[in-house]
Amino acid sequence: MGQLVPREAVALLGQARRVVIFTGAGMSAESGVPTFRDALTGLWQRFDAQALATSQAFRDDPALVWGWYEWRRSIVGRARPNPGHLAVAAIEARVPDGALVTQNVDDLHERAGSPAPVHLHGSLFAPRCVACAHPAPVPAEEEPAEGRRVPPPRCAHCSAPVRPGVVWFGEALPQEALAAAVEATSSCDLLLTVGTSGLVYPAAEIPQVAARFGAAVIQVNPEETPLDAVADVNLRGPAARVLPALVEAVWGGTDPA
Repeated sequence: MGQLVPREAVALLGQARRVVIFTGAGMSAESGVPTFRDALTGLWQRFDAQALATSQAFRDDPALVWGWYEWRRSIVGRARPNPGHLAVAAIEARVPDGALVTQNVDDLHERAGSPAPVHLHGSLFAPRCVACAHPAPVPAEEEPAEGRRVPPPRCAHCSAPVRPGVVWFGEALPQEALAAAVEATSSCDLLLTVGTSGLVYPAAEIPQVAARFGAAVIQVNPEETPLDAVADVNLRGPAARVLPALVEAVWGGTDPA
């Protein structure tokens, strides 16, 4: 455990008064949620994930795209928060003046105890009307057949199709979420970037914004990323192992004090 947590990282987190935690797909992957870089499996393997995640794909075949996102939501529903998610919630509880900003569209942070994550890329649990953007209820839990087309529900206000509440390729990030992330990042004294490749823009700018405003940056990732050059400390390893060790080293455990 001790080898995972350099003294510099312990000191930076222990002294921080305003912490922003920035998480990416790698954190959810440790709970079994596939990333966009993973090849699709089973009956979905004949499709390209990046081709399905576009507004054009939804216009061309809304039942196909909605069915795929319902299948993804069912995977998330079966997944469980890992020790990394729990460690993030523990950091938030001990340093409450900060923010959790995530690129992930699942609800694993919420289920781990994080009160209000900022979802830069939207959420699988926030469908909305494709025409009037009115929020729609999350469909009742079912087990979508893999590879099955599922017609999307209709908006209760205008009868247009309901779309997944995620940010598709080619779409802008939600203005409110981006503003909240930038505001928190520009005033923090420590940013923890966890499980993100540093390749998906504009979200990848978040750690760089923190560094430009004088915050220290700790990166947690099993592999080298473009954010290595920005980070003051690089902790190599999976979040589910490194983050609990960091919390243990600073506060003696992840249970609330």
